[in-house]
Amino acid sequence: MVTPALQLTGLTKRYDSGFLALDGFDLTVPDGEFFGLLGPNGAGKTTLISAVCNLIRVTSGEVSVFGKSHTRWEARKMIGLAEQDINLDRFLDVEETLVFHGGYYGMSRADSRRRAREMMDVFDLRSKAGVRAPALSGGMRRRLLLARALMHEPRLVILDEPTAGVDFELRIELWQYIRRLHDAGTTILLTTHYLEEAEELCRDIALIRDGRLLARDSAENLRATYDAATLTEVYTKVMQDAQAAVDARAQAA
Repeated sequence: MVTPALQLTGLTKRYDSGFLALDGFDLTVPDGEFFGLLGPNGAGKTTLISAVCNLIRVTSGEVSVFGKSHTRWEARKMIGLAEQDINLDRFLDVEETLVFHGGYYGMSRADSRRRAREMMDVFDLRSKAGVRAPALSGGMRRRLLLARALMHEPRLVILDEPTAGVDFELRIELWQYIRRLHDAGTTILLTTHYLEEAEELCRDIALIRDGRLLARDSAENLRATYDAATLTEVYTKVMQDAQAAVDARAQAA
């Protein structure tokens, strides 16, 4: 049996405020999959990612990355995370950002510099090598975030809204690179509010809301199941059904 890239079992997260972000969430992402996670703001996507990366303490449940507990360093080293928020060190230039990241994950100085040059070439950042993050354009900062996430050659890459706020040309360019990354065997977990992006890139898509999994399948099968012409129609129907269920429970109470 092939070990999945990601396994969530009964994952629950309740914050100190009482807000239940994930409610007994189960999910398996096979090795080599291109997986899309879609849902409205507050659906639990960021909490799920934070749990996988061991950035928050979960209330209950288990998370494993290629068979390793998410709390172990071996698991964390297999994950590359490109977060939605621009969280680059303002005092480091492009090359320093990449080299320091490589060092954090145990790469030698020589290997970090070699890999940094590779990433700068791939993402067209070589001319900005000595430029600090605040002086970069929004698109260049997005490129750097993705380059940083890939520095240590992770087996699972998590992309949280990777094309948010970028222009059309850069979006297509990032799509092309992400596809090549997946074709090379990397497992991709993508969250996005651009439904056409998920439909274009992802082989498997999950729709979530209120910390629960509502539907999961390929875009083609989801369209067939919900008698919809587009993934946008599927999304609208699933979320409307979920809201109707919430309203019905409230009335029954």
